Amino acid sequence: MDQLTVLKWYRLMFLMRRFEEEAARAYTERKIGGFLHLYIGQEAVGTGVIEATEKDDYVVSAYRDHGHYLARGGSANAGMAELFGKATGCSKGRGGSMHFFDAEKNFLGGHGIVGAHVPLAAGTAFASKYRNDKRVTVCFLGDGAVNIGPFHEGMCLASTWKLPVVYIIENNLYSMGTPIWRSMGTTEASIRALGYPMRRKTVEGFDVFDCHKHAKEAIDHARETSEPTLLEYKTYRYRGHSMADPAKYRTKQEVKDWQNEKDPIMVLEQHIERDYPELKAKLEGLRSSVEDEVAEAVRFAHESPLPDPSTVGDYTYV
Repeated sequence: MDQLTVLKWYRLMFLMRRFEEEAARAYTERKIGGFLHLYIGQEAVGTGVIEATEKDDYVVSAYRDHGHYLARGGSANAGMAELFGKATGCSKGRGGSMHFFDAEKNFLGGHGIVGAHVPLAAGTAFASKYRNDKRVTVCFLGDGAVNIGPFHEGMCLASTWKLPVVYIIENNLYSMGTPIWRSMGTTEASIRALGYPMRRKTVEGFDVFDCHKHAKEAIDHARETSEPTLLEYKTYRYRGHSMADPAKYRTKQEVKDWQNEKDPIMVLEQHIERDYPELKAKLEGLRSSVEDEVAEAVRFAHESPLPDPSTVGDYTYV
C-alpha cells in the first residue's frame, strides 16, 4: 500500500475515535439527546471497506453510522452538528445519531430499525443492475440483524436476482447485550449465506489492511459479476450498545484485554513501525490536526442554529 493511503487511513481512524469520544462527552453533558451508538473499537472495518468502494457506489448503514459517514468523506462539522440537532447537520438536524445522510457522497443513511435497511440495499443494487451502471451497494449491519426477518428478505432478493451488493456484518459479539453464542447456534454469522446461497467469508476486523483486502475482493466480484457476497468481520466495541447501556454483561478486564491485544489503531501503528518506519514521525502531526478538527466540530455544533420551526414540514413525503 502506498504511503499516502496508509497515512490517510491512520488519520481517518483517529478522527473516528476522537469524534466519538467527544460526542460521548457532549452526551453526558446533555448537549446531545436521543440515542448515541458509538463505533469505538471497530474503526478498521469501516475504513478498510469504504476505501475499497468507488465514489459512485452506494453505502448504506445501520444506526452505528458515525464512522461510516466519516469514512465516506462526511464532514466532522456537519456530523457533530447533526448530533446536536442543529440545522447545519448532515440531515438538517432531523436525523440525529442514527440517521446520518449525505446524498452527494451516496451515503444513504443511517437506519434505526434493526435489519430493516438490508432490503433497501437490495433495492439500490437492483436499480444499479437495471441501469447497468456498474455501481455496487455496500451495506453494513450488526450481528444482531442476522436473526431479523428483513435480513433474510434482503438476502433472498439479492441471491435470487443476482444483485451487485456486499453485505458487511460487523460482528462485535454482543448484538445489543446478548453474546452471539447465546443467540445463535454458531459464532460464525456468515453461515447464514448458505441458505440462499451466495458467496461468504468470515475474517478478523482489527487490521485495516486485511479489512480492505477482503472488501475489495468482494466489491470487485460484485461489480464484475453482479453477484452478492456476505462478508463478516469479527470485531469488538469498547462501549456499551449505546450510551444508555452500562454493559454489565461483560467484565472490564475483558474490554481491556481486547484493547491491549487488538485495538485497530494500535495494530495500524504496529504496521507503520514495522513496514513504514519513515512515516512514524508524521503521526503526531496527524493526531494534532485531528484534535483541531474535532475541537472545531464541537465549536461549530455549539454555535449553529436550531432548525427554524417553520421548516418542520420540509423533507417529508406527505
